[in-house]
Amino acid sequence: MMSEQGFRTESDSMGELQVAMDALYGAQTQRAVDNFAISGLTMPRRFIQALGLIKASAAEANQALGDLDPAIAGAIVRAAEAVADGEHDAQFPVDVFQTGSGTSSNMNANEVIAHLATADLGATVHPNDHVNMGQSSNDVIPTAIHVAAAVACSDELRPALDHLAATLERRADELSDVTTTGRTHLMDAMPVTLGQEIGGWAYQVRQGEVRVGEAMERIRDLAQGGTAVGTGINARPEFGGEVATALTRRTGVTFRPSPNRFESLSSQDAAVELSGQLKTVAVSLMKISNDLRWMNSGPLAGLGEIALPALQPGSSIMPGKVNPVIPEAVAQVSAQVIGNDTTITVAGQSGNFQLNVMLPVVAHNLLQSISLLANGARALADRAVAGFTVNRERLEAALGRNPILVTALNTAIGYELGAKIAKRAYAEGRPLMELAREMTDLADDELERLLDPKTLTAGGIPGAD
Repeated sequence: MMSEQGFRTESDSMGELQVAMDALYGAQTQRAVDNFAISGLTMPRRFIQALGLIKASAAEANQALGDLDPAIAGAIVRAAEAVADGEHDAQFPVDVFQTGSGTSSNMNANEVIAHLATADLGATVHPNDHVNMGQSSNDVIPTAIHVAAAVACSDELRPALDHLAATLERRADELSDVTTTGRTHLMDAMPVTLGQEIGGWAYQVRQGEVRVGEAMERIRDLAQGGTAVGTGINARPEFGGEVATALTRRTGVTFRPSPNRFESLSSQDAAVELSGQLKTVAVSLMKISNDLRWMNSGPLAGLGEIALPALQPGSSIMPGKVNPVIPEAVAQVSAQVIGNDTTITVAGQSGNFQLNVMLPVVAHNLLQSISLLANGARALADRAVAGFTVNRERLEAALGRNPILVTALNTAIGYELGAKIAKRAYAEGRPLMELAREMTDLADDELERLLDPKTLTAGGIPGAD
């Protein structure tokens, strides 16, 4: 029934209420909108996509098992695919901070898809009896978290990490002949090449990609088919496998029924594990970003060893100032992901008996972390790493006055004399070579050979055959 004020009357098991006339959802979604006016944050696009994919796959499974009329199944599939494709995102207004099972979001999907399917078919398609057939929010929402995370990692994050690693590897190769002062404790140390330094960053990123891939193995396991408490009540035994097969076909990501649906409903251990690996990636990107900021610092009163691409004015009051904005942005991404992991860790502990009851906040934070890291990695690769230039003169000048190079003389003159030479070099501001000539009996050609910075980057025992 439609009212004169642009609303229609909808009803559910709790009674009647008013819903906007142009809304595709029904009474249960409206109750959730009214009850959870908390943050203004709605469920992520990837999560809504996953719900659409699950509902389409479930309709196909129910038809294949002989439980759902082919015409109704077809209408549900078409509507659910439209939801998955993002055609109706505005019809998913439920706040992230809602019932902990995510029931409101599951019913939001059921109601929207039922509304669309009814209009398509010209006959009633029920949100519970048809769209939600063989399902419960308690298995749909955990399944949606896994599907959304797996697809996002496969389509966004892993390609982005691969791109960043490849960009770092290319720059490491280009700069393999450039020797710089190594630093430990932010203090001068033995020399390294920029290729070695940047190659270390690249390996961090490669390992992060591997870690994410390993965590995805558990994310591929789906709760679907466990229904309310894990027993599979009101679902055929074959249903979960049929849904996993359909989701594999639709996404290109291999999914499989969970070997233990009681675990899949009552815990979020796989999501916690993946989040932990995302945190590790964030820590790696923070380290790389901070190194780039230090190397770029100055350009006059800092290290000034590299110049990051100048992307925008850096100050509203200091003309000409340019800041390392991309590493700063990526450092903030890393901080957010680390914070998200803490939230997911707490949420993962909230599996009381047969059901975890912090599922929506797990979905929100996990998918945000994946998206932020993917976008941050690409920005770091394309707008910082790919284009920075090296101040070779600055690097060479610092190397030539680095007393720590005396370490290379340890095997020839001993640690104690080396320490005396280094201290005098610091105190008097004199070149190491000059003092080594005065304080040792080593010939000039031997000193030059032992103290050559480029040679020292190869490691081993200086002067040994």
